[in-house]
Amino acid sequence: MIAAILADAVLVLHALFIAWVVAGALAVARWPRLAWAHLPALAWGLWIEASGGPCPLTPLEVALRRAAGEAGYAGSFVGHYLGAIVYPAGLTREAQWVLAGALALVNAGLYAWVLCRHARRATRPRRMR
Repeated sequence: MIAAILADAVLVLHALFIAWVVAGALAVARWPRLAWAHLPALAWGLWIEASGGPCPLTPLEVALRRAAGEAGYAGSFVGHYLGAIVYPAGLTREAQWVLAGALALVNAGLYAWVLCRHARRATRPRRMR
Protein backbone atom coordinates (compact mmCIF):
# COMPACT_ATOMS: atom_id res chain seq x y z
CA MET A 1 0.00 0.00 0.00
CA ILE A 2 2.75 2.47 0.93
CA ALA A 3 4.74 1.66 -2.22
CA ALA A 4 1.65 2.33 -4.37
CA ILE A 5 1.08 5.69 -2.68
CA LEU A 6 4.75 6.58 -3.14
CA ALA A 7 4.57 5.56 -6.82
CA ASP A 8 1.55 7.82 -7.29
CA ALA A 9 3.39 10.64 -5.52
CA VAL A 10 6.38 10.20 -7.84
CA LEU A 11 3.96 10.23 -10.80
CA VAL A 12 2.45 13.54 -9.66
CA LEU A 13 5.89 15.01 -8.91
CA HIS A 14 7.09 13.98 -12.37
CA ALA A 15 4.08 15.56 -14.08
CA LEU A 16 4.52 18.78 -12.08
CA PHE A 17 8.22 18.88 -12.93
CA ILE A 18 7.47 18.55 -16.64
CA ALA A 19 4.88 21.34 -16.39
CA TRP A 20 7.45 23.48 -14.54
CA VAL A 21 10.08 22.87 -17.24
CA VAL A 22 7.67 23.76 -20.04
CA ALA A 23 5.86 26.73 -18.49
CA GLY A 24 8.00 27.88 -15.57
CA ALA A 25 9.13 30.98 -17.46
CA LEU A 26 5.57 32.27 -17.17
CA ALA A 27 5.91 32.14 -13.38
CA VAL A 28 9.28 33.87 -13.69
CA ALA A 29 7.51 36.73 -15.51
CA ARG A 30 5.49 37.34 -12.35
CA TRP A 31 8.14 36.38 -9.78
CA PRO A 32 11.61 36.91 -11.32
CA ARG A 33 13.45 35.24 -8.45
CA LEU A 34 11.95 31.91 -9.51
CA ALA A 35 14.42 31.92 -12.41
CA TRP A 36 16.95 30.39 -10.01
CA ALA A 37 14.65 27.37 -9.69
CA HIS A 38 13.42 27.27 -13.29
CA LEU A 39 16.67 27.59 -15.23
CA PRO A 40 18.31 24.44 -13.76
CA ALA A 41 15.05 22.51 -14.28
CA LEU A 42 14.88 23.76 -17.87
CA ALA A 43 18.50 22.75 -18.46
CA TRP A 44 17.77 19.27 -17.10
CA GLY A 45 14.63 18.93 -19.23
CA LEU A 46 16.51 20.01 -22.34
CA TRP A 47 19.32 17.59 -21.59
CA ILE A 48 16.96 14.65 -21.05
CA GLU A 49 15.00 15.44 -24.23
CA ALA A 50 18.04 16.06 -26.41
CA SER A 51 20.07 13.12 -25.11
CA GLY A 52 17.21 10.65 -25.11
CA GLY A 53 18.27 9.59 -21.64
CA PRO A 54 15.91 8.44 -18.92
CA CYS A 55 14.77 10.73 -16.15
CA PRO A 56 15.64 9.16 -12.77
CA LEU A 57 12.04 9.54 -11.64
CA THR A 58 10.85 6.99 -14.22
CA PRO A 59 12.78 3.97 -12.89
CA LEU A 60 11.90 5.07 -9.33
CA GLU A 61 8.19 5.05 -10.14
CA VAL A 62 8.44 1.70 -11.95
CA ALA A 63 10.33 0.14 -9.01
CA LEU A 64 7.74 1.42 -6.55
CA ARG A 65 4.91 0.07 -8.71
CA ARG A 66 6.57 -3.34 -8.85
CA ALA A 67 7.16 -3.26 -5.09
CA ALA A 68 3.44 -2.59 -4.67
CA GLY A 69 2.65 -5.65 -6.77
CA GLU A 70 1.56 -3.61 -9.77
CA ALA A 71 2.84 -4.00 -13.29
CA GLY A 72 5.67 -1.67 -14.14
CA TYR A 73 6.16 -0.30 -17.62
CA ALA A 74 9.00 -0.05 -20.09
CA GLY A 75 10.15 3.19 -21.61
CA SER A 76 9.79 6.74 -20.39
CA PHE A 77 7.21 8.50 -18.24
CA VAL A 78 6.11 10.72 -21.09
CA GLY A 79 6.00 7.82 -23.50
CA HIS A 80 3.87 5.76 -21.13
CA TYR A 81 1.43 8.37 -19.83
CA LEU A 82 1.40 11.05 -22.48
CA GLY A 83 2.80 9.27 -25.51
CA ALA A 84 -0.20 9.57 -27.81
CA ILE A 85 -0.74 13.19 -26.83
CA VAL A 86 2.81 14.54 -26.70
CA TYR A 87 4.71 12.24 -29.01
CA PRO A 88 3.33 10.90 -32.28
CA ALA A 89 3.72 7.27 -33.26
CA GLY A 90 7.18 6.46 -34.59
CA LEU A 91 8.97 9.22 -32.69
CA THR A 92 12.54 9.47 -33.94
CA ARG A 93 15.66 10.95 -32.36
CA GLU A 94 15.44 13.75 -34.92
CA ALA A 95 11.93 14.56 -33.74
CA GLN A 96 13.17 14.62 -30.15
CA TRP A 97 15.82 17.13 -31.20
CA VAL A 98 13.09 19.25 -32.77
CA LEU A 99 11.06 19.06 -29.54
CA ALA A 100 14.12 20.04 -27.49
CA GLY A 101 14.73 22.95 -29.87
CA ALA A 102 11.11 24.05 -29.59
CA LEU A 103 11.35 23.90 -25.79
CA ALA A 104 14.52 25.98 -25.89
CA LEU A 105 13.06 28.55 -28.32
CA VAL A 106 9.82 28.98 -26.41
CA ASN A 107 11.67 29.48 -23.14
CA ALA A 108 14.27 31.78 -24.75
CA GLY A 109 11.42 33.92 -26.07
CA LEU A 110 9.71 34.00 -22.68
CA TYR A 111 12.94 34.92 -20.91
CA ALA A 112 13.65 37.65 -23.47
CA TRP A 113 10.19 39.04 -22.77
CA VAL A 114 10.81 38.85 -19.00
CA LEU A 115 14.17 40.64 -19.35
CA CYS A 116 12.72 43.39 -21.57
CA ARG A 117 9.86 43.87 -19.16
CA HIS A 118 12.26 44.07 -16.23
CA ALA A 119 14.50 46.55 -18.09
CA ARG A 120 11.50 48.78 -18.87
CA ARG A 121 10.45 48.78 -15.24
CA ALA A 122 13.97 49.61 -14.10
CA THR A 123 14.20 52.68 -16.37
CA ARG A 124 10.71 53.97 -15.57
CA PRO A 125 10.70 56.88 -13.11
CA ARG A 126 9.27 55.94 -9.75
CA ARG A 127 6.17 57.73 -8.56
CA MET A 128 6.17 59.36 -5.17
CA ARG A 129 3.50 58.22 -2.74
